[in-house]
Order: sequence, then C-alpha cells, then structure tokens
Amino acid sequence: MEKLLEKKTAIITGAANGVGQIISQKFSEEGANLILADMDESNLKKEADLIRKGGSKVEIFCGDLRQNLTIKNLLALSTKAFKNIDILVNASRQVTISHPLDSDDMFFEELMSQNVGVNLKLSREVAKKMIAQNVSQPDSGNAIGSIVNLSSIASHRTLPDTLAYSVSSAALDQLTKSMAISLAESKIRVNAVAIGSVMSSSLRAKLAKNKFVLEELIAATPLGRLGEASEAAEAVLFLASEKSSFITGTILTVDGGRSLLDRMPAAAY
Repeated sequence: MEKLLEKKTAIITGAANGVGQIISQKFSEEGANLILADMDESNLKKEADLIRKGGSKVEIFCGDLRQNLTIKNLLALSTKAFKNIDILVNASRQVTISHPLDSDDMFFEELMSQNVGVNLKLSREVAKKMIAQNVSQPDSGNAIGSIVNLSSIASHRTLPDTLAYSVSSAALDQLTKSMAISLAESKIRVNAVAIGSVMSSSLRAKLAKNKFVLEELIAATPLGRLGEASEAAEAVLFLASEKSSFITGTILTVDGGRSLLDRMPAAAY
C-alpha cells in the first residue's frame, strides 16, 4: 500500500525536540524525504541518524531562521538535496511567561518574531518555490503544496502570564487564514494545528518544575488525560497529505476538549 507522503519532500522546523520531533518521525514512516531544521544541532543530528536507520532520506539544517539569509540557505539546501519542496511544517515555537506591566519584558517582541515572523517569511519563500517548480506543469486542479503551522489554544484561552504567547498564537492563526486565501489561487493549502494539553517539550519542562500542574491540566481536559505528541503529529500529517485535499484556512484543534470549557466554576457572564 502506498504511503501517504510517498515521493513528497517536507521541510520541518523545530524538528529536534517535542512535537516537531514526533512529526518528523511520523512523516518518515509515511515515506517523505525530509529537511529537518532546528537550532539544537546535537539533537537534530541524533534525530536524523535515527530516521536514516529506517531507510528515509533526510538532510539537516541548523540555524536561526529569524535571519533572512538563513532562510535562503535552508531553501538552497532543500533544492540541492531534493529539487522540489511539497510540504512545509512550521513546528518551531517559543513558549515564555510574560507580563503586560513589565517595562523590561522583551518577550513580546521575541515571540512575535519567532512564532509569527519566522513562519511568515519562511512560508512566503517556500510558497514562491512551490509556484516556480510547478509553473511548467499542466493544471490538474489539485494542490501543488501544503503548509501547516503549529499553533496553540492559547490564541483564544487567555491567562495572566501568557500575554506574548497568546497574542503571537492568535496572530499565527490569522496568518494561517490570510495566507490560505492569498495562496488558494496558486493551489497551495495553508492550515494549522492548535494544541493544548499535549505533551510537548515546553509542557514537559513545566511539569518537571510543578507536578501539581499535571493534575490541574487533566481536570481541565474533558477527555481526562494529556494528549501524546503523536496525536498532534497525526493531525499535522492529515493536513499535510492528500487526505485533506479540500481543506485550507482551517485551525484544527487537538486538546481533548479543553478549549470548550469555561474556566469559571459557575456561570458569570
């Protein structure tokens, strides 16, 4: 049976840890050629070696994608290694506590740059590459590429210390929808997966510092457990593959129902 991403080439950012790492493994299992990008060179090499043992073709790229030159170098590597780019997964994200009244807090600018700016610039350049590589191909009516962003339910679940992360997540959701409309004519689909109560690397770090958070999270999640990173990866795989060929501009929520709950113990409207 043909694999979902057979003969497809995917760039995955944030591929060295957490959800991005599991997405890389899932894409490898489904036959994709991979370009894995991250700033964590040590883990990136280990991940690539593991995937190669499974028989997949993979290249790694280590660099700060906030720099325009770094993005150009990433695309140059991708083109040299595999010629075409079919899928982009923007799984690199930064989660940081911030406070609106702290004048010295620079996290807002940092998270907007990392969680929104990088995704915009990289998506723009990859989209241009997708269009260029298909310009001489007959129009089949099918999508020529897929972009999937990793977002968060923080975009609409506001907490006191998550100003920067919440705003950047909301901006990423709107970026997803805006680019979906802008790129639809070019047959490029753009979607996002918004996670919550999923065992990401940032959540694992928080649980290590405060074990009571785990109990609170489970209590706030209707399905009564945390989600595995593999469950978020399955959602990303679906949106990246032809299984979702008529879906674009969608924010697919993977949170065990957590965002459906009102945090207040009683109705207070």
